[in-house]
Amino acid sequence: MRFTVLWATMAMVLAACEATPPTAAPEVPAKRMTWGDLMSRELPQPTSTHAYGNDPAQVADLWLPDGAGPHPTVLMVHGGCWQKAIADRTLMNYAAEDLRQRGMAVWNIEYRGVDETGGGYPGTYLDVSRAAENLLEKGPELGLDVGQIVAVGHSAGGHLAAWLATQDNLPLDSAVNTGHSVPLAAVVISGGLVDLEASAPVTLGSCLSSIMDNLTGEPSETRPNVFVDTSPAELLPAASLFISVNGDSDGIAPSVLGQGLTKTVQAAGGDARFVEVQNSGHVELIAPGTEAFNIQADLLWLHLGQ
Repeated sequence: MRFTVLWATMAMVLAACEATPPTAAPEVPAKRMTWGDLMSRELPQPTSTHAYGNDPAQVADLWLPDGAGPHPTVLMVHGGCWQKAIADRTLMNYAAEDLRQRGMAVWNIEYRGVDETGGGYPGTYLDVSRAAENLLEKGPELGLDVGQIVAVGHSAGGHLAAWLATQDNLPLDSAVNTGHSVPLAAVVISGGLVDLEASAPVTLGSCLSSIMDNLTGEPSETRPNVFVDTSPAELLPAASLFISVNGDSDGIAPSVLGQGLTKTVQAAGGDARFVEVQNSGHVELIAPGTEAFNIQADLLWLHLGQ
């Protein structure tokens, strides 16, 4: 029942995007994948699940490859407009299993959404940070190589994965500063909404602008700029390479966001790349078997040093 509800909710959120005709061949609109296309597949299951807190949402799924470790490790963050009513970590099970079969271990994290008790600012950020720290703590005993971790985040998860990479630049007095950080060799930002201020006008209002206050916290006299510790675009440069991958027909995270973030990172003295995938929307990015997914899997393997 839970999965059915997620499917229906995501279909409603994305309906406006799928109605936009592609520019390449307007007389014969190309078919883009829907959430139903992905979620009708048999749902793979993780190797094990590990708690990093007491809340039911404070867990991470481990996807462990066959054979002896230590295994190269990917930190995965799901999207869903930061709202659990839209998606949870199981949306990434298909992607995680494909990466596992390629020889990569995956630490697929859950976190409290802005629509859950304790979620939003600062809870969502603290969850993501603690889940990443838990990977460093438990990884070696689980057979994981945590010496060079690469992260991948889809949609809202792209924002959170990139935020992890900028933790060293957080204000010392920030409510989301745990005093810890997780070194990431690279972050693959899969149709990500990383620059919150730039993303709000171009994505669906129900995905970002309508929940912005919950996600960033409201401005105050001591914190007038709510993006100062929530938007990675305000926390540059990061030590990690940022690779933005966007589908040319993505209505949730248009390519302009990936292009803009890449320029912003480079202007701040950081390292960033942009990849646009033709004939691809938002779903293809996390659907094994698509060109968009294969490109990202190759990028993850490359930057894991394999």
